[in-house]
Amino acid sequence: MRLSDVLIKPILSEKANKQSEKMNRYTFVVDRKANKLEIKKAVEAFYGVQVSNVNTTVMPGKAKSRNTKAGVVSGRKPAKKKAYVTVAEGETIDLYGTV
Repeated sequence: MRLSDVLIKPILSEKANKQSEKMNRYTFVVDRKANKLEIKKAVEAFYGVQVSNVNTTVMPGKAKSRNTKAGVVSGRKPAKKKAYVTVAEGETIDLYGTV
């Protein structure tokens, strides 16, 4: 798997911001097939930081429905994989630099 295909996007939420400030841990949505070593190499290559730890979790897809004029529309949200990346002490990732 190419390194450019591993990282999909960073997660920018209140919980993720608190973890990045207190524990140097950043959260990313990654490809479902990516393993921890590929995630570590991708973060180190794209952000130029030393990664000390990678934790992953798979979020299952959920059934969603909504009411419309035509009736109830049912569907599914896709499953996704999250990676919690802890960088070395004293290093940071600027996720808001490109916004």
